[in-house]
Order: sequence, then structure tokens, then C-alpha cells
Amino acid sequence: MTQSPASDLLAPEAITELKAKFKGVLLRRGEEGYDQARAVWNGMIDKCPALIARCTSSADVVSAVRFAQKHDLLVSVRGGGHNVAGNAVCADGLMIDLSPMKAIQVDVTKRTARAEAGVLWSELDQATQQHGLATTGGTVSHTGIAGLTLGGGLGWLMGKHGLACDNLLSVEIVLANGEVLTASETTNEDLFWAVRGGGGNFGIVTSFEYQLHPVGPTVVGGMILYPQNQAKDVLRFYRDFARSTPDELMVFAALLNTPDGMPVIALLVGWFGPLSDAEHQLKPLREFGTPLADLIAEVPYLQHQAIFDAATPHGMPRYWKSGNLPEIQDDFIEIVTTQAARQPSPFSFILFFHIKGAAARVDSSKTAFGLREDQWDFDIVSQWMDPADAQTNIDWTRTFWSQVEPFTKGVYVNHLGGEDEATRVRAAYGPNYERLVALKTKYDPENFLRLNNNIVPNSVANSL
Repeated sequence: MTQSPASDLLAPEAITELKAKFKGVLLRRGEEGYDQARAVWNGMIDKCPALIARCTSSADVVSAVRFAQKHDLLVSVRGGGHNVAGNAVCADGLMIDLSPMKAIQVDVTKRTARAEAGVLWSELDQATQQHGLATTGGTVSHTGIAGLTLGGGLGWLMGKHGLACDNLLSVEIVLANGEVLTASETTNEDLFWAVRGGGGNFGIVTSFEYQLHPVGPTVVGGMILYPQNQAKDVLRFYRDFARSTPDELMVFAALLNTPDGMPVIALLVGWFGPLSDAEHQLKPLREFGTPLADLIAEVPYLQHQAIFDAATPHGMPRYWKSGNLPEIQDDFIEIVTTQAARQPSPFSFILFFHIKGAAARVDSSKTAFGLREDQWDFDIVSQWMDPADAQTNIDWTRTFWSQVEPFTKGVYVNHLGGEDEATRVRAAYGPNYERLVALKTKYDPENFLRLNNNIVPNSVANSL
């Protein structure tokens, strides 16, 4: 499929054609709201679509898709706009913006929720927590539900309740040909399998139905901070303690700087069992070493879900490398602590997300997300303020990654940075990759939806 020039798209008769069927807002360059709509979480991304279609319903999505097909337009799809690679926004094509689609319905009796694709996790959590319910949903509350769920969905509740995609009951999806389908365990089962981890490759999901669980409204959470010069000892303790914990206890680790600039290593904790059991379960953790501060307390679940928010603001330039760690080896710890001391920006951080419990017990063939084992998602997240500092931070990240990559096996697809990482998409799906290629060939044979962590259909790959 070739891409039409922006001048073709912006011809008055073309815009009139789309407006006749479109109930949302269409934005062109220079119009009020355009720059706000094209801005995404990663401030490194500065692309200008020829047209932004701000959808209000699945019917709007259908109109936008058919319009793009007719005019051979490059398409990007925005939900929460949180993807580090910036795939939500395209240059000179059509940006299909789902962010105005905010409807949420909670069924307290069935413990389910249906939410449209523009909903953020903070919004879904607020709606479900009114009834003491929640589902696995990310670690940054201003992340969109759509991208996170479609890529698998790591989150605080994954030890007890599995990934976000494991709690998905059904989706409404607009295919590349404009057809609208429902997919579930009993309807269009192959498509439902694919969207549970396969990302936005197979269609544009306009709504998600989730299984909910009793959670909160109060949990035990927070962090324990140690001086970063103790990081080797803390990480060695952490790797052993984390694997000894019950499903209800999640412990992540981060090397970062406090707001006043002190380098620390933080053990971030969430206890999602009975409040009365928390003290016993956390005792070994709270008795380890000599921390700078123990900030673990009973907190609202909504507050705990936002624990990373302040460190991940919208609009800051960032560059990211990530991989899965089967083990945290001593040699690996040596590299991490050495590179942390060389970190050029005080806003950057290094993360260990422990994938365990229910998330690791699912059979690898049950969903497209197939990397099911007890492991860590390891992330080097560079962030800086001054654009002039970009290359210094990127170089540090690349050097760091080149040293730790041999320790990794596979990658969480939502944490692929986009740059030179197309070959790693296969590594994100392991044994499920070939099945995903076959389904991509079935549902999107022309690779219409390709601004994503792309699974290339056979019909396109064979023509290259």
C-alpha cells in the first residue's frame, strides 16, 4: 500500500467526504487543538499527521479506516499515547485518535467492566474502586488501557490475578477492512487469542470487557529506600526474597534519584491480601539492612496505582531499552550498579518488574503473550529535560544495554523502544510468533495497521 501525499488528503472534497459520516472532530495542521492532540507521552516524538480523526464511537473508527483505505493513507492509532516508541502518531498520514472514547460500565453482580479504548487506568480504577473492585492495570495510572492490555499488561495485581490480558473477557474490534467484530473465548476465538498480547496488529479495539476482583479500597504499599552504594547487597537480597513471596505480595526494585537528588535503590511493595497478614509477610523485607526510609503503609489502592506517576510525567524526552531476565546474576548486578553511578540524568531510572504467580502459571499457548515464566522485566529508562542532552543520555543507554543484553531472554512487547528493534518483536512472542504471523495474514494481509510493534503478514513479507 502506498501513502498518498498530505495534499491529496487535505483536498476539500476529501475532507467533506469524511465529515459527512464522522461524528467526532477532525483536526488539520494549524487548527485549535491539533498540537495538543498529536502530543504523546514521550517528548522525543514530534510528528505531524496530515489529519487527526478524534473518534467518539466505533462507527467513527469505521469511517476513518475506510477513508484511509480509499486514499491509501498511512494510519496510526492513539489510545492513551503512552507507548515509548511514539507509534500513536504518524507523519503526514491519518491519526485515528480514540482518546475521546471514555465510556465505562461496571456490572457489580458479574464483577465485570466494559471500557472504551480512550480510557486511562486511573479512570477505570476510579470507576471500579467505587465497588471495591479492580483488575490488573499497569504501574503508571496515566497509561491507557488499550495499548497496555493488547501487549499483555504487566501490573501490580499480576501475581494474584494474572496479566491484564488474562482478565480480558471480550473486545469489540474494527478490522482493517472496516468490519466490526466481537471477539471472545466463544466468538472469533482465534482473533481473541491474538489480541491478548499481539498488540494493535489485528484491528483497532474500540472497547474492552474485563473480569474484576475484590481489591482494596485499602492495601499495604509503598517503598523502602536504601543508599545506592548499598545496591549490590539490596539486589542480592531482593532476587531471593521476591521469589519466596506469595501471590498476594509484589516487590519491584528501582535505582533512581530522590527529588532532592540523592541516588537510592528502592524496593517497591504492594500487598494485596488481608491487611492483618501484611506485617508478617513484610517482616523479612522491613528488617533487612539499614534503610534511609521505610515508607510502607496502609494506603488507598488508587494512591498505590499512582506510585510511579510523578517520576513519569507527560512530555519529557525519553529513550528506553528493555529485556526479560530469567535470573538476576551477580555479574549482572555488577554491571547495573556500575552504570547507575554513571547515569547522566537525575531523572532516569532502572527498573525490575517481577513477573510471577498467576501471570507465570498460564500455559504459554493460551494467549499471544507467551513468555510465561517467573522472571523480571528489566528496563533502562532515560529521561532528561534539556534537548541538548539527548545524545549523551542515548549513548549511556545504548552502552548499558549492550552490556546487559546477553543476560536477557525475550522482551515485553510494550517496552520495545521502536528504534532498530523490529527484529526483537519475534523475541517478544517466542513460540507463538508463527501463529501470530498467520493470523496477521488472515486479518490484515496488506499490513494496513503497521505503526506498532509490527508482526509482518506473509503476504507482505513474501513480496519484499
